[in-house]
Amino acid sequence: MNQTPDAPDTGTKAQDASPTRTPAVWAHGLVRRFGKNLAVDNVSLSIDRGEFYGLLGPNGAGKTTTIKMIVGLLRPTAGTAGINEFETWRQPIEVKRRVGVLPEEFNLYDRLTGSELLDFTAALHHISKRDAVSRRRELLHLLDLEDSASVLIADYSRGMRKKLALAAAVIHAPPVLFLDEPFEGVDPISARLIRRLLQRYTAQGSTVVFSSHVMDLVERLCTRVGIMLHGKLVAEATPTDLKAQHGSMEEAFLSTVGAEDLGEGLGWLTASSG
Repeated sequence: MNQTPDAPDTGTKAQDASPTRTPAVWAHGLVRRFGKNLAVDNVSLSIDRGEFYGLLGPNGAGKTTTIKMIVGLLRPTAGTAGINEFETWRQPIEVKRRVGVLPEEFNLYDRLTGSELLDFTAALHHISKRDAVSRRRELLHLLDLEDSASVLIADYSRGMRKKLALAAAVIHAPPVLFLDEPFEGVDPISARLIRRLLQRYTAQGSTVVFSSHVMDLVERLCTRVGIMLHGKLVAEATPTDLKAQHGSMEEAFLSTVGAEDLGEGLGWLTASSG
């Protein structure tokens, strides 16, 4: 088993970092540098239990890096984060027990079947055999993977792999679920099935944090969104408030990241060839 890296320079004790009413997800002053590149710059956030929180931003804004630091996959240069009352880098095992993670890029065991992967994942979380079988069957049914349950994952399509990875992320019933671009590369039917699972999940009081570029989904699913730019969290609001201010989620996003005028000066693209 790999040893847990030394805790980063948090600048504060865990009990001082957590607010009185402990949220489901929290971060205080997160910083991450890669050499001279400042990828995340003093990000703080607080996400309540039962929220569906969307983390938005252009490519390279720091969304994925922020998520990785919160769940314990990447050590911060400075700052602290945690799940409920547990601080990620001081109580990593407790945090990992309470989260499910679907990263944007993931690898599955291609020589296992879908059923075998879910059974293996359940065993890692010490779920009883009886409960594991019951949960596996429910998840495969809900995500329309029953007919592929005995097929090797190597033969799964991209969308099937993403649905299976989501099932593996939730099979231990974590109170918090992190999803990085969960709808990228999936067909409309698969996207609908994923949405259905996530809506059931939050309806039971669990918390979802996800990044996405699909504004329509953000508007329909999220109770609150945060927008990142150049490593900073530059805006936080409900989709309703953002629409009221800007007219649409897309305009709110473009206005916040300063992209309204992109494409100006390309008149030659529409110039007559004759």
